[in-house]
Amino acid sequence: MKLYGLIGFPLKHSFSQKYFTEKFEKGNISSCRYENFPLEDIGDFKELIHNNKDLAGLNVTIPYKQGVIMFLDEVDVTAREIGAVNTIKIYRNKSKLRLKGFNTDAYGFKNSLSPYIEGYHKKALVLGTGGSSKAVNYVLNSIGFQVTRVSRKPLPGSQIGYGQVDEELISQNLLIVNTTPLGMFPDTDACPDIPYHLLTEKHVLFDLIYNPAETLFLKRGREKGAVTINGLPMLHAQAEKAWEIWNDPAQ
Repeated sequence: MKLYGLIGFPLKHSFSQKYFTEKFEKGNISSCRYENFPLEDIGDFKELIHNNKDLAGLNVTIPYKQGVIMFLDEVDVTAREIGAVNTIKIYRNKSKLRLKGFNTDAYGFKNSLSPYIEGYHKKALVLGTGGSSKAVNYVLNSIGFQVTRVSRKPLPGSQIGYGQVDEELISQNLLIVNTTPLGMFPDTDACPDIPYHLLTEKHVLFDLIYNPAETLFLKRGREKGAVTINGLPMLHAQAEKAWEIWNDPAQ
């Protein structure tokens, strides 16, 4: 039986195990199963691979999308350009083992965002600078957006702080993407510190969080007439892309 799974920490409210378990049941795929592998330390990754001989693929979530790269034999072009991996394909040939990293976050984000973009959406604020934000930045740059990254601890010349997000920036950046965990269950009363009162119906707010379905970030945007998108469509798309990679002999 082929084993697939998710690494990260913590994984109490992860999407992937439920999604793939239901996928296998609905598709009568009895030869596969999916498990969570919470790793408190990425240093335990090698032991995980060694102890689970049936592992054929892994999803990667917070906080290891960047740290896991050092353990891989190969990283595909897109994931290398992004600098983050969220999908690993495991090749086993007798005693030989090879691990290849991919990034399906970019695919999921692009496919989820595209239907909502109008001609006047040219600039974007990306809140957060973690592994997921790298995929978001990659996609936005590839489709011609001018991106401003916002961080609690900004790096001079490449990021700004939340205190610098003013009326001018909000009026110019009609797409705002939250890649931080602020507002994720169970801390649903939190949200990124931006001037929500300046939002308009031309704004699009995209939150990578899917639990709850409407974060405080999205709620405050909706109240000002903005288009709001949660992270569930992106998760579905990236999960299906991962499944495609795991089962594509050409990859």
